[in-house]
Amino acid sequence: MGSRRKGREAALRILYFMDVAGVSPTQAMRTYWGQLAELREGDEFANEIVRLYGEQAERIDELIRSTSHHWRMERMPIVDRNVLRVATVELSEIGDIPKRVTLNEAVELAKRFGSEASASFVNGVLDRIATELGKS
Repeated sequence: MGSRRKGREAALRILYFMDVAGVSPTQAMRTYWGQLAELREGDEFANEIVRLYGEQAERIDELIRSTSHHWRMERMPIVDRNVLRVATVELSEIGDIPKRVTLNEAVELAKRFGSEASASFVNGVLDRIATELGKS
């Protein structure tokens, strides 16, 4: 598994922890890397995603809200919501990753950690977000 793939998975876990525990990005990263992570592979990429999300949380969440028709953020499954956050940060803040890669990786995370319906939900919302951001 590649370093960025492991970083995305770690970022998902950290954002999930932030969501559930209500802690800051710094505290979540400190706890995850200090007590929960098995390995530190992908840590720089994961930390970048979490840091960027922390800096842009309102804008990222609003973008997800505005493109996830008929779904309130609070009603989304926690895994789906945080997969969307990871991928939206990639799409909007990290310029060197092709849209196709971001969407494929997000769908794989949703399949691995989410429900049966997660992959198609995540794919649909992210496709709209990418279009909104002008990503081809």
